[in-house]
Amino acid sequence: MKIILVILLSITLYANTKQKMYNLYQNEKYEKACNLGFDNFKQNKKSEEFLSLYAFSCLKSDYIDRLSIPMAMLKYSKEARSNSSYFSVILMQKKLLYHALVDGYTLTDLNLPTTDYILSKVFDLYSNLKKHEPRLVYLFEDVNDNKLKYKLYLSKGERIDKMVIEEFYDNTLIKKHIYW
Repeated sequence: MKIILVILLSITLYANTKQKMYNLYQNEKYEKACNLGFDNFKQNKKSEEFLSLYAFSCLKSDYIDRLSIPMAMLKYSKEARSNSSYFSVILMQKKLLYHALVDGYTLTDLNLPTTDYILSKVFDLYSNLKKHEPRLVYLFEDVNDNKLKYKLYLSKGERIDKMVIEEFYDNTLIKKHIYW
């Protein structure tokens, strides 16, 4: 009897965690959903639905480095593999763009897949600059909406510089994305 109660309790807790994450995600509380997923990762790591929800929550809250583990584990279904590919493109673009800004690595010869995520948009705009002198600040205009602009720069940190992308709509700051 105790075993059945423990099993039912764990199933209920699992369902509650995933449901809470989903509700947080639906209410655009991505950081809370990401942190809830992080805190409950170990007991839910076999659920691709949980892994995808966790990864998308972390992506939307700019915790991109948390994508690597779910990305590697999403492999058993077509949808999971698609999500994993999507996350890997964004993670690679983040690493390459940071490498370009900090180390002067050129991105002009790369032909990579892209996504609709903000980092991908800025990566594409930066890689289309061709050969150029490094700048402190890069300003880009969205290719689909001329009122949407992006400001890319490095922010000096104590141990490591951060890459910052500011999104503007009609000269009003919408969101500031910070990556290491």
